[in-house]
Amino acid sequence: MIETFQQALPHGITLSCRAAGERGRPVLLFLHGFPEAAFVWDALLDHFARAEHGGYRCVAPNLRAYEQSSAPTEVSAYRAKPLVQDLTALIDAITHDSPTPGQLACLVAHDWGGALAWSVAAQAPAAMRRLAIVNAPHPATFQRELANSPAQQASSAYMNFLARPDAPALLAENDFARLWPFFTNMAADSGPMAWLDEAMRERYRAVWRQGLQGPCAYYAASPLRPPTASDPGAAAVQLPRERVSVNVPTLVVWGLGDTALPEALLEGLDGFVPDLRIERVPGATHWIVHEQPAQVAALIEAFLPT
Repeated sequence: MIETFQQALPHGITLSCRAAGERGRPVLLFLHGFPEAAFVWDALLDHFARAEHGGYRCVAPNLRAYEQSSAPTEVSAYRAKPLVQDLTALIDAITHDSPTPGQLACLVAHDWGGALAWSVAAQAPAAMRRLAIVNAPHPATFQRELANSPAQQASSAYMNFLARPDAPALLAENDFARLWPFFTNMAADSGPMAWLDEAMRERYRAVWRQGLQGPCAYYAASPLRPPTASDPGAAAVQLPRERVSVNVPTLVVWGLGDTALPEALLEGLDGFVPDLRIERVPGATHWIVHEQPAQVAALIEAFLPT
């Protein structure tokens, strides 16, 4: 059974959260991406809260500016530093009554949530025993491909659109006509996206109607985007290895049908993540959490600490 709560953090941000499982148990934290929300993890929250799958306390926050979470108006509020601060404070709050205060059993993350999770793991490795990433590129391999790969630059061209000041208004037009293709243009090899039925669309509408300014600000605030004639983007970014090395046992689950994030992003990843396991999933796209929740759960469950 899913519960909801508002978690106030010491620095003035409040995150609306979804959760399952008993308090006082080891904690799994699940982070969503764009243009999603915490509800996308509901099946996995229920799964891992059950005694036969570990009996974890499972928490999925809506990231800053999503759903009922705090939504500062300035773009600078969506840079990596304040977003990581949200998550480290949240980890402290939700693990205080767990067997390992200040430490998750595992941090699980997808898309933008994954981008933040890589940073949390690099900066605060003691905050988690395991890291599980689902179709979210490591910042170093993403910077490399954005700066040097025409294929990645073309695949990520949408990022420059989302960084535009008028993007939130344009996305909201005509029943979010520009947002649905983020899902439907990436249909799996097996056919159309059966998960994106009218009930699911309404769940997304309910989140998007609460505002897209903040979610788009993540893109405006990030320098990791394709270079243009007027903006060097990722080509001007330097990421010292010590800032992006992840010394936490890490699982990467990758739907191979992800057209926005090609498999080339996995090349050289072991140079930044020494304890790495990669699970490639054919027939799944960027939206693998929706498409194959049981497969994602099984891969994570086999990876969790015993």
